[in-house]
Amino acid sequence: MSVENRSAVETPKAPAAIGPYSQAMGVGDFLFVSGQIALDPETGRLGNGGTIEAETERVMENLKAILVAGGSSLARVVKTTIYLTDLGDFQAVNQVYGRFFPESPPARATIQVAGLPMGARVEV
Repeated sequence: MSVENRSAVETPKAPAAIGPYSQAMGVGDFLFVSGQIALDPETGRLGNGGTIEAETERVMENLKAILVAGGSSLARVVKTTIYLTDLGDFQAVNQVYGRFFPESPPARATIQVAGLPMGARVEV
């Protein structure tokens, strides 16, 4: 696979990158999406609404917007990784995450981490 034909995907419907990376990169038929936390695309602030469910909802909406901007969709996702600062949130995150993948959910790993950018509790 040649990476010479890669193209950056950017959309105002998802938060701008908070570092030197793109929201996603397209290479051939593949779209590689950067991890998303619950940043509000309009304010650039962590919009968690106070609950892990609200934070997860915002993360998934951000991912969905990037996928659409890249010509794809959640239905075409084959693998995700979820990073949680507390595995005690696992079930609550699963409930929200599952609504975004009602059929044939992608392969997935879930990992507890010591911290995430900007104090986020979940990143996908």
